[in-house]
Amino acid sequence: MAVTDAPRIVTARFEYDDSHTLSRYLATGGYEGLRAALAKTPEEVTDEVKAANLLGRGGAGFPAGVKWGFCPPGVFPRYLVINGDESEPGTYKDRLLMERDPHQLIEGVLIASYAIGVAQAFIYVRGEMALAQERLVAALNEAYEAGWVGRDIDGSGFSVDVLLHWGAGAYIVGEETALIESLEGRRGFPRLKPPFFPAAKGLYLQPTVVNNVETISNLPWILRNGGAAFDALGTERASGTRMFAVSGHVKRPGVYEVELGVTTFRDIIYAPVYAGGIRDDNALKAFIPGGASAPWFFEEHLDLPLDQTAVGPAGSMLGSGAIVVMDETTDAVRAAFSLVRFFSHESCGKCTPCREGTGWLEKIVRRVLAGSGRPTDIDLILDVVDNISPGPYPRAGTGSLGAEPVPFPPRQTTICPLGPSVGAPLVSAIHRFRDEFEAYIERAGTPVTIAGPAPVGGAAS
Repeated sequence: MAVTDAPRIVTARFEYDDSHTLSRYLATGGYEGLRAALAKTPEEVTDEVKAANLLGRGGAGFPAGVKWGFCPPGVFPRYLVINGDESEPGTYKDRLLMERDPHQLIEGVLIASYAIGVAQAFIYVRGEMALAQERLVAALNEAYEAGWVGRDIDGSGFSVDVLLHWGAGAYIVGEETALIESLEGRRGFPRLKPPFFPAAKGLYLQPTVVNNVETISNLPWILRNGGAAFDALGTERASGTRMFAVSGHVKRPGVYEVELGVTTFRDIIYAPVYAGGIRDDNALKAFIPGGASAPWFFEEHLDLPLDQTAVGPAGSMLGSGAIVVMDETTDAVRAAFSLVRFFSHESCGKCTPCREGTGWLEKIVRRVLAGSGRPTDIDLILDVVDNISPGPYPRAGTGSLGAEPVPFPPRQTTICPLGPSVGAPLVSAIHRFRDEFEAYIERAGTPVTIAGPAPVGGAAS
């Protein structure tokens, strides 16, 4: 196992108990990145971020500097929206950044606003994150009082206001257009793209850039140290460091900032400085590499680097940065059901395939688990998944591994990816552990008690 000596970029202050205060932030280089940015032109700041090869840390992995350039030239006002509605089961890295280092996020917002030409920015925080909300309010008040936010920042002539907005706890508003709908005071439904690409018609139908909390939190370091220093970390295809939330059946669950492209799944799961291995020294059964919507990985994938260009061709994604580990004691059917139930509950209902399909899948798998499964239920599950996200999928008589690999990236019949996401755990479990589904069906008639509400913080049972 290889553990690199890469510097911690966004979690460097986590070792301090007062990391959320302005005094600690200023004592550890706070707002120096903003000063460096204000000494450049907005175009030079954007070029620095492009040179860093900073990819979005929210799931899509799109280059941040390139995304900023999508706003049509000369069209104002334009807005910056920070997506802090972290909702994927097993994901809690952005929450820690908002709780432990809110000034770093605020400074990143100011740098991005200057580069994009924004006079008003919004930070959208998930409704359940009470401590994150409190810390951000306190930090923003400190920043306003100290003159880091508001009019004529640091005598530069640059002015910007930053507004905080609390969500109501809907998973769907993690999707950027649904977040914009919610921010405008409506129910969080995703918008059609086209025409509602945020860079063209976003918040209030004006050009809007939506960035993830971790993405923006990298900016102060990049402006202090230069884009080339950030790009030198990791590999050519995966620059810098990234936070991963490791949960499930590991000895040391937690959030770890690791060097991209160099660190492997084996490293982050087994290295003593990270998750420390499987609980009770059990064998690994499966792991989710990038949040609940990611197809599952298995032991043969452990040596893949944490690099989307390697993970994608292998059939999954780094996604939201949530690695959920399942050991050999895990019931694959129950684990998949836990996630299916979550997606069924969180479907906004706008698209028929997702609204109806997620509910049907929950009912079918619940029936299997309850001892009332039918021999045709496995193929029925795959047929419903196929109608939400066209396959091919492993069918009856093909063996536990199936005749076809799990299709990735998924095809969509819906406006947003929530509908196809429900297929990832089910198809992964059936593809690898069809015999466990068949065993439940063979025991049909034996009543089984099913646990209560779907857990939000983890997938394995």
